[in-house]
Amino acid sequence: MAFTLKPLPFARDSLGPVMSARTVEHHHDKHHANYVRKLNELTGGTPREDRDLETLIRDTANRDGLDRNIFNNAAQTWNHDFFWESIAPNGGGTPPESVLKGIERDFSSLENFRDRFIDAAVGQFGSGWAWLIAKDGRLEIATTHDADNPLISGNHAVWTCDVWEHAYYLDYQQERARFVKAVIENLANWQFVSKRLVESGQ
Repeated sequence: MAFTLKPLPFARDSLGPVMSARTVEHHHDKHHANYVRKLNELTGGTPREDRDLETLIRDTANRDGLDRNIFNNAAQTWNHDFFWESIAPNGGGTPPESVLKGIERDFSSLENFRDRFIDAAVGQFGSGWAWLIAKDGRLEIATTHDADNPLISGNHAVWTCDVWEHAYYLDYQQERARFVKAVIENLANWQFVSKRLVESGQ
């Protein structure tokens, strides 16, 4: 099997009370794992099983039939890998100076960024993702539906919050806004954001 489920970069019970161990277990060990399993079923024995996820996502984006199924599972595998890196125990708080400067430049303040990000996440109808992206030397907030992600539009993802219901329903029921706010304020992995900004060249 070409694709594997990456282990969590933290203990399952280390994100409480923002995200319970039960939610993390279901999210990673069941939902995320199922995308990886399905992706291997769809690509096993074909040339695509040896491609990296980003190439596979770009090759199958905006297509129908089998390619659409491959895209959905490849993109969801990548999205979840990215999400687990985007959060960390004892995260949140004030970002490093380099990150904070970019946020203040493009959103006026950290609080304004938080509020705009929450509004975007809540406004994403149905399943999807909310992203902080680097685009043309600026930071922007974007949302995508279902498995879609910034890769398919040529943008550089910096941070994300999963807004599929399985990410928060066990802990927050329908209160998506409360979940997203808690993640930003308490789990956001600003060191990962800093790394992604460096990689973007900003």
